[in-house]
Amino acid sequence: MDKQQILELIENQKNYLPNSAFKDYKNRIETLKLLKKNILLIEEQIAEALKKDLNKSVAESYMSEIGLVLSEIGYMIKHCKRFSKPKRVLTPLAQFHSKSYKLPCAYGSVLIISPWNYPFMLSIEPLVDAIAAGNCVVLKPSKSTPNVSAVIDKLVRMTFKPEQAFVVLGGREDCDFLLDQEFDYIFFTGRTRVGKEVLKKASEHFTPVTLEMGGKSPCIVDETANIELAAKRIVFGKFLNCGQTCVAPDYVYCAKSIKRKLVKEIERQIVLQYTVDPIRNKNYPRLVNERQFDSVLKLIEQDKLVFGGKSSRESLKIEPTLLECTFDDTAMQEEIFGPVLPIVTFDYVGEAVKKLQTLPKPLALYVFTSSKENKNLVLNSCDFGGGCVNDTVIHIATSKMGFGGIKQSGIGAYHGKAGFDAFTHYKSIVDKKTWIDLPVRYQPHNKLKYKLMRWFMK
Repeated sequence: MDKQQILELIENQKNYLPNSAFKDYKNRIETLKLLKKNILLIEEQIAEALKKDLNKSVAESYMSEIGLVLSEIGYMIKHCKRFSKPKRVLTPLAQFHSKSYKLPCAYGSVLIISPWNYPFMLSIEPLVDAIAAGNCVVLKPSKSTPNVSAVIDKLVRMTFKPEQAFVVLGGREDCDFLLDQEFDYIFFTGRTRVGKEVLKKASEHFTPVTLEMGGKSPCIVDETANIELAAKRIVFGKFLNCGQTCVAPDYVYCAKSIKRKLVKEIERQIVLQYTVDPIRNKNYPRLVNERQFDSVLKLIEQDKLVFGGKSSRESLKIEPTLLECTFDDTAMQEEIFGPVLPIVTFDYVGEAVKKLQTLPKPLALYVFTSSKENKNLVLNSCDFGGGCVNDTVIHIATSKMGFGGIKQSGIGAYHGKAGFDAFTHYKSIVDKKTWIDLPVRYQPHNKLKYKLMRWFMK
């Protein structure tokens, strides 16, 4: 698709919007039902594409991508009618007699830019929320996962008219071209560095944004934690999708007194979940490309190595790796986004909290503890997007809570009602009756009007 075609399609969307079929929530629901039907129809093709691009197994593809999308669609089908209704609010006495309400309206033409790590889920979930809210969508999936991007393009063509939604395939140049155009809303998922550029471009047109980024998400384990269960769940969350997960535990921050025991249990869990030779495990995902492979490999310093460290350039796999680190080491300077897990220690939880308060605000935080006092200290004292107590990652797998970051890790949230709200502008309306007109507000003002004004507005 050349640039002129893209411009024509964007213009067609803007012309379509004023009388869009999506103005009626019933049409949105029917469209979401068709989207769900088409996903189920080509589910095998989606899973096959995920296998080709990231070596994801069928089970992992469904658990972390396809199933989550179907769940979000089901939630929106169920709740779209209620979300789309005007929301009545109380009217101040000073505005007697009138009705006040918030009228939900779509922003209009929305640009969604999605990443490569969960290429299907992170493309289609925001699309679902945008459509549920009544918007038209231009979707730009990642060039790093070409097979999934091609299937997404096919799915969108099967489900939508081009004036409702279309896909732009291509690389950075195409993305930059889209960001130069004027949209009514931009939704971006990806690296913080790129998010800054998106925000800068959006500001030129005063375009509102949602930015879903990442950061170094800590996993705190104190001396009261259930070590076996903590290790099991840390291994699951960290090495899911070969560590290429924005909410993966980036590093373990544990009490010195339990470090050795925890590390041994994490090693045992890696073998249990991924076998003694993960590189030969056909269900162990790979790094997305050679550039990412090299980037992660550079973090493995031999003098810090505790476990793992082997790799295969041919298959782009790095086995689950543990490093013994301090905050000054290379692996602790930026988000890892791969199967390398640094272990850092603290003497007591208060020390850990003070350190985390000095660091950029992460997308996620996890704390493993049996201490209510320690749990509350961490949750109430540290800033982060979302997280879990005694688990990892699973807080994103629900449509009943919003998901998003804070400051460096993101702006705004989505999933479920939060997703509908992200793509919705609420017009504040006062519908005033004409049978009465209180004279208090009008000039000339006098003492009686002033007293009445203070009484009405107290």
